[in-house]
Amino acid sequence: MSTWILRLDQPGRGPRVAIKDLIDIAGTPTTAGCRVLADMAEPAPVDATCLAGLRAADAAFVGKANLHELACGGTGINSHFGTPVNPLDPTRIPGGSSSGSAVAVATGEADIAIGTDTAGSIRTPSACCGTVGLKPTWGRVSTDGVWPLAPSLDTVGPMAGDVAGVVRGMALLEPGFVAATDAAPVIGRVRLPHVDPEIDAAIDRVLAASELEVLEIELPGWERAEQAAWAVMFYEVWQSDGALYERNPFGIGKDVRRRLREGRDITRLMHEAGLGERTPWRAELAAAMERAPVLAWPTLSMFPTPLDEAAPNTRRTNIVVNLAGHPSLALPAPTGGPLPASVQLVGPDNSEDLLCATGAVLEAAARSLA
Repeated sequence: MSTWILRLDQPGRGPRVAIKDLIDIAGTPTTAGCRVLADMAEPAPVDATCLAGLRAADAAFVGKANLHELACGGTGINSHFGTPVNPLDPTRIPGGSSSGSAVAVATGEADIAIGTDTAGSIRTPSACCGTVGLKPTWGRVSTDGVWPLAPSLDTVGPMAGDVAGVVRGMALLEPGFVAATDAAPVIGRVRLPHVDPEIDAAIDRVLAASELEVLEIELPGWERAEQAAWAVMFYEVWQSDGALYERNPFGIGKDVRRRLREGRDITRLMHEAGLGERTPWRAELAAAMERAPVLAWPTLSMFPTPLDEAAPNTRRTNIVVNLAGHPSLALPAPTGGPLPASVQLVGPDNSEDLLCATGAVLEAAARSLA
């Protein structure tokens, strides 16, 4: 079991940073956690564009972090390169796809990690490992030099042990970034079906302890948006990685093979219809955010499942945010037990500064409850 696909230990005077092995680092191959790709990958000639700020800050690159193969899965289980160990409970999944990135910051091997998020791949492992992750606004951070999964949804963002670390990570990706001075005055609490009651209760306690105004919000278009987002994602997954499947299907893990075949069966018309749902979904969210500028719901609707389950599940609640393109911050909410819940904060485009300020208030509230 391994947090790393490649240790680099490159020196630097800045923070120690883990880079998900989906992101090019000059002089090293990018494997995307996939044996088929690793066997044919050449060292990248240049860094991915998103790493320019890290180089300017003289960040110390600790290594290329492990991930769910091809970033196409939420458990973080990788049959080729090993599965990073969840530091909260080694018998449970670390979450994916940025599994090694979350584990690296949770264990203190890195101060900051740079991950990617297409359907929750920063936020899901953050929830599983009790850390903090920020999915930025789609297009805000360049994906040039990042192995694609679904370009209409792909984002690059920071992960850390706390909100301050995520702010620092965002400033590496976008020099000059700072959190807002004030938190959102109102948080819109969105309630979803099939959520573990312990998770909902933990989120409600943190919101109450924050002393921010909380307003109940309904999003009736959720299910339609979710179905559309999965169609968009799987179609584009096949476009991105279908050639690897055709090159050597049995060199790819069984779960990812299944997802690639799902994508192969989605037509262009289905993809276009899925993208067409983005506009009404963004309009629905905009109306909600007029009432409450930041929305809150669980990052995961369940606690991380055991590794040895036949089909470990994450029941994610994240891809609807990717369809909208909005930013989202995931941070822990204590339950009183060994595993925390995770609350997800969602705001309008380019509201990362507001999400971080609001997240810092909730983080302080969570610490008061722990």
